[in-house]
Amino acid sequence: MEKQKSKRFERLDLFLHAVQARFDAGLSPTALMLAYFDWAIHLANSPGKQMELLEELFEKQVKCLKYSIKSSLEPECALCVEPPRRDRRWESGGWKDWPFNIYSQTFLLTQKWWQKATSEVPGVSCHHEEVISFIARQLLDIFSPTNYVLTNPDVLKVTVEEQGANLLRGWVNFMEDTRRKLEGKKPKGAEKFRVGENMAMTPGKVIFKNELIELIQYEPETKMVYSEPVLIIPAWIMKYYILDLVPNKSLVKFLVDKGHTVFMVSWKNPGSEDRDKGMDDYLKDGAMTALDIVSRIVPNEKIHGVGYCLGGTLLAIAAADMAGKGDDRLKSITLLAAQTDFSEAGELMLFIDESQVTYLEEQMWLHGYLDTRQMSRAFQLLRSNDLIWSRLVNEYLLGKRQPMFDLMAWNADATRMPYKMHSEYLRKLFLKNELACGRYQVDGRPVVLSDIHCPAFFVSTVSDHVAPWRSVYKFNLSSDAEEVTFVLTSGGHNAGIISEPNHPRRTYQISTRKEGEKYMDPDTWKKITPVKKGSWWLAWSDWLAKNSSGKKFPPAMENPEEGIFPIMDAPGAYVRMQ
Repeated sequence: MEKQKSKRFERLDLFLHAVQARFDAGLSPTALMLAYFDWAIHLANSPGKQMELLEELFEKQVKCLKYSIKSSLEPECALCVEPPRRDRRWESGGWKDWPFNIYSQTFLLTQKWWQKATSEVPGVSCHHEEVISFIARQLLDIFSPTNYVLTNPDVLKVTVEEQGANLLRGWVNFMEDTRRKLEGKKPKGAEKFRVGENMAMTPGKVIFKNELIELIQYEPETKMVYSEPVLIIPAWIMKYYILDLVPNKSLVKFLVDKGHTVFMVSWKNPGSEDRDKGMDDYLKDGAMTALDIVSRIVPNEKIHGVGYCLGGTLLAIAAADMAGKGDDRLKSITLLAAQTDFSEAGELMLFIDESQVTYLEEQMWLHGYLDTRQMSRAFQLLRSNDLIWSRLVNEYLLGKRQPMFDLMAWNADATRMPYKMHSEYLRKLFLKNELACGRYQVDGRPVVLSDIHCPAFFVSTVSDHVAPWRSVYKFNLSSDAEEVTFVLTSGGHNAGIISEPNHPRRTYQISTRKEGEKYMDPDTWKKITPVKKGSWWLAWSDWLAKNSSGKKFPPAMENPEEGIFPIMDAPGAYVRMQ
């Protein structure tokens, strides 16, 4: 009876928090208040820090006043504070003219002061310091002079020249975007990109389907193919066709053209009925089932496993589990922007602590999954200058629509994540870092990354906010692999991976560490490793060829004896689920 009472009141809290999350962007108010009080109380009890901040405030005010006077007499005088290197809001020449130079310099000095005020306060936990600094930046950016007509020289100039027509276009853009969001539609222009018509076009067949995955086998393009097939496991947080965008940007087509037999996992977009699917289901019914089917299509051959983002983490778990059981079917593993050690998982950790994860679980409880909008909000906040404020200025103040392109259209085609799986993933990997510590269990047995001995190829990107490259590099600390090749490429989490040959701005660094060689820290590695121009795809293709055992005629796209037949043409049905 007491248990039933307790459950009844617990459901009240769950329902209340699930509804509340719709109005606070999914951020736990408790987590934010804990961070605030930790900072505020320690600052209140640190008179030395307060005196330092008062002195800093006075110095910056004097500095700004001197600059204001000097710049009015000498327009080309040096700035009193330089914008951060990656902050592109101030690149326009208009910010050098009076009074806009005063606006920008005042804002940047204020930003620097708040950065000082929210950091290095004695006694504040590292996590709370990062959270409060992040929140301070977000709040300050609301009042940036770039965001308003009268304080942005470029917007003001266009408004005068067009007699306000830009603001009218911006209002139309805003109303259309609002309507599409309320109706649950994709952004304008996304409808021009259709899966199976002008995206995800590489020919193939769905040869297997269960309640979690469809497995696609792609048609060969060469007379002979490498003996070992390639199995790609993408993240279930995304539609797989980021790796098969348009033909000239398709990693799948690139591999097929190079003579590889390629298989791709296409994850189901989960609904409420999938709420109880956990990490074990994604491992067994997803990664391991796909491996089993590939082994039946290409018997007696090892497999090159490839994992992207969460799919890479899942592949690492599968590889460690297989190695621990003596299953040697993996010829090599390639992990693309995937972490195996989450102790330094970057800015995403701002949204991950016990309070925040519990709040997220309560949000998911109502529907049984994490809604796509909640995930996109978190990623937008991490890059608010690029994804929120610059868009506001361009589309709503300047009235300029950014043309929709393939990667943007794919990004708008988001997926959900089941309640149980997402909760387990956050708790076991992010909060407790069980995989790196050897505590992550499969079938009641811990899996250990050092059991992986096959060659490994890791790709990370310089500007990755989801899987920071130093975090990806940490595999070297736990690796006992035959060799580990590490690549650091230009770009971000998605654009850096979609690095087709002949891309005009791509560069990368690459080196291989053999088993038994001494460890090198990531910053030293980056400093001494030469930078190469071009795409890492070509280097990876050479690596795959080196780790293959020859060529043969392409395998059939069925195995009647094993009950495997083509079900439908690629890209299949799951990728079309909304």
